[in-house]
Amino acid sequence: MKTAITLLMLSSLAHSSFAETKPVNNLPGHYYLQGVREVGSELLLGKDGQFQWMMSYGAVDQYAQGTWLVDKGNVLLASTPAAENPSFRLFTEDEMRIRKPAKTGTWVAIVGVPRVGPTPGIEVKFESKTGKTLTAISDANGDAIVNMPDSEEWMRAGLRGAKSKSDWQWFAIPAERKKDRIAAFANSDENQTRPAAFEKLQLKIEEKGLRISDQEAMPRGLYTKQ
Repeated sequence: MKTAITLLMLSSLAHSSFAETKPVNNLPGHYYLQGVREVGSELLLGKDGQFQWMMSYGAVDQYAQGTWLVDKGNVLLASTPAAENPSFRLFTEDEMRIRKPAKTGTWVAIVGVPRVGPTPGIEVKFESKTGKTLTAISDANGDAIVNMPDSEEWMRAGLRGAKSKSDWQWFAIPAERKKDRIAAFANSDENQTRPAAFEKLQLKIEEKGLRISDQEAMPRGLYTKQ
């Protein structure tokens, strides 16, 4: 009888720890959300401890990337925060899709990632040939706009994160951009262009996959490995 009870206890312990042992060794891979209508979501857990996540519903697309680890039967995702002061470069003429000059009396600096999207929250300092300067912060469309007399010539622009106290990253404005009063600057940090949908996310390890367990706004479907 004692042997039977012991075996039963061992069996119960093995079952309860299944989610914390056997799946942990096989967690890296590509997962797809199942059981939630009209919502598409994917999760990639890399063997190097990095993850990529996306969710799409209706016209809304959300993204996150960062690091992951296992803790007490859960997968914990921690998004990489956006750089406070990313590096920039001028768009090439091939990357410039806006050909129409800016309105007379305005200078426009567009900040974003080519073929990805705009970057809000970047402070731009506009400097004219006479030394006159004005600053603006890029909006949700990535546009920083100032009003400048048409008699002024745009010579250079300095960029940095709006919350940064770092030195300006300066760029001479090419002749064609001066003429059109509009220039575009590529941001090196895609995390600012596509802000993470969450800072941290916990997924419970289950026998058949991973289930979000700590976010009210997130769906309760199961991520199954493909």
